[in-house]
Amino acid sequence: MVKISILYPNTGRFDMDYYLDKHMPRSIELLSAGKGYRGVSVERGLGGASPGSAPSYVAMCHYLFDSVDDFMAAFLPHAAELQGDMPNYTDIETVIQVSEVVISR
Repeated sequence: MVKISILYPNTGRFDMDYYLDKHMPRSIELLSAGKGYRGVSVERGLGGASPGSAPSYVAMCHYLFDSVDDFMAAFLPHAAELQGDMPNYTDIETVIQVSEVVISR
């Protein structure tokens, strides 16, 4: 299983309400129809390592798929729509990471 993480560094504007109410429902609708889809989680950054410090990431989204190929097959047909929606909620340059899930309970 692989995890595709879309990380939003705490470096700019991020409209969490739009992201949760508009972007993510559409993203989930499109990607969850793909083969190998296992789930998604969204996290809101609350703080950093030191008490009272700002979070490194304002938000994180993690998609789980059976394989990278499954993710790409689900994402690529909708890439223009999903990426085109980004200016509606952020001006942050995302960090993308693809990971192999080696422990999950």
